[in-house]
Amino acid sequence: MFVDTGITGTSTKKRGAFNRMIGEALEGNFDLILTKEISRFDRNTLDSIYFTRRLKEYGVGVQFMNDNVNTLDVDEELRLTIMSSIAQEESRKTSERVKWGQKRRMEQGIVFGRMLLGYDARDDKLFIDENGAATSAYMRGWSGTDILGILKNEKMCGDLVQKKTITPNYFSHEKNIIRGRRNL
Repeated sequence: MFVDTGITGTSTKKRGAFNRMIGEALEGNFDLILTKEISRFDRNTLDSIYFTRRLKEYGVGVQFMNDNVNTLDVDEELRLTIMSSIAQEESRKTSERVKWGQKRRMEQGIVFGRMLLGYDARDDKLFIDENGAATSAYMRGWSGTDILGILKNEKMCGDLVQKKTITPNYFSHEKNIIRGRRNL
């Protein structure tokens, strides 16, 4: 079994298990890959076609169980292309829904992000934690980098800046830093 848990299927860059599986297939370790459905294999139409064609050159098929597609069958590439496009579009829609939901929650004042030393999050708001605030004054055993990170964190000064990065392309998942104000 090759499983990439919690990693997006829109790019193969960070999918270690997927890339190992392709490598082992190309080395001749097996001749058929079984996967639940096309969206579990890849959510990028171009990648789906590229990898299934490459595997086919080496005599390795991919059987998509729920979609009833076997890439070794002669006429399956059209169905694979259509279904891959649907999976890709669903990924794009999901990305847009998540961004929309985050924007609405930020407009409501909901706090996102990691917990902060000296603060508690209750009812989606930040409150000073007197015990944590006192503890933060001692910081024994902390590196200079840790302390500098705390001092540079605007939340420690009482400001809350959310959505400091944006992911403009749901394929690459690379983040861009937002400088100044931006309508999301």
